[in-house]
Amino acid sequence: MSRFSKLQIHLHWLTLMLIAITYAAMELRGWFPKGGNAYLLMKETHYNAGVFVWFLMIVRLIIKHKYSDPAIIPPPPAWQLASAKLMHILLYVSFLALPLLGILTMAFGGKSWTFLGLNIPPFVDSNGEIKSVVKDIHETLANIGYFLIAAHAGAALFHHYIQKDNTLVRMMPESKHLK
Repeated sequence: MSRFSKLQIHLHWLTLMLIAITYAAMELRGWFPKGGNAYLLMKETHYNAGVFVWFLMIVRLIIKHKYSDPAIIPPPPAWQLASAKLMHILLYVSFLALPLLGILTMAFGGKSWTFLGLNIPPFVDSNGEIKSVVKDIHETLANIGYFLIAAHAGAALFHHYIQKDNTLVRMMPESKHLK
């Protein structure tokens, strides 16, 4: 097996797309007047895409245990394999934690939110101090997420163009142009 399964490949790129939408909605929200329709749309998009990221990360983790990773050819040094394993752990932990921290921020802020048109009320007592701490962790981890994504993509490109191994191709959708 020289590639990840089609399911893994599709889920990987769908997850990236939803992460990009989540980050874009968060960043674009500031372009609009607070409380306006466009601002609220960006907030709801951020929340909904974030929850979908969490769901996909759970699915991907389950599937990851079903399939073994295809070999990298030629094999990289052991330190690169260890670094890759650490990077994947950090990515999974971050993108599993971020949506949960976001939901807790809203809950401890006493705010309800909408998921796919359903109103989700706060499920804990409002607590401004806890909300502030959880929000700070959420925002810090989201900022770290930018670095993790860039490092992950950079490492894939490094493997493809410098080391000339199959690391990147293993996760690319099949194409006659990627041989």
